[in-house]
Amino acid sequence: MPPPVETPSTGTSNAEARARAGSPTLPDSLTNLPNVLTLLRIATIPLLVWLLSYPDARTSVATFIVFALASLTDFFDGWIARRYGLVTALGKLLDPLADKLLVVTALVMLALMDRSPGIPGWLLVLIVGRELAVTGLRSIAAAEGIVLAADGLGKLKTVLQIIAVHALILHYTYYGLSFYGLGMITLVGSALVGAWSAVVYHVDVFREIRAR
Repeated sequence: MPPPVETPSTGTSNAEARARAGSPTLPDSLTNLPNVLTLLRIATIPLLVWLLSYPDARTSVATFIVFALASLTDFFDGWIARRYGLVTALGKLLDPLADKLLVVTALVMLALMDRSPGIPGWLLVLIVGRELAVTGLRSIAAAEGIVLAADGLGKLKTVLQIIAVHALILHYTYYGLSFYGLGMITLVGSALVGAWSAVVYHVDVFREIRAR
């Protein structure tokens, strides 16, 4: 009976190869289409800051278009990642970070813009404070093994916030509609919904921690 033929060893087991195939490396994650869209959203922030330095109506329209395109990438990166199984750990980190950076940057620049009327400082503090509180809560929840997924209130807050920023960027009155007025109404609404959702998140997380 002939001895078994040994195949050359590659130094990597099949199990290790499968593990690596299921866990993309950092370079692979960076070239992943959803993550590229997310990085493009972050890359638009310097352009947004520059455009929001000019309060005139013509530049406001250009800024509106840039912010709208950046906001669209938020929809497409998530849809593509789920549809084609391209969800990565890097994407889970970058996507919400990009959203917060984009919206908060726009709101801060709008508040600082030499254009009247503007965004009240207390409202900006409430919105940014809420985002920081929920981000900190997510860190606590993750350390305790709790997944803090966005609920209906959180999603409604995001939608209202995006509508508000678009309207506040336009600012001026077009076709008889004051976009500043529309923006302020939706921004106050998003702040109230966001504050309530933050309370709900904190109650749910600490209730689950105490129950363990």
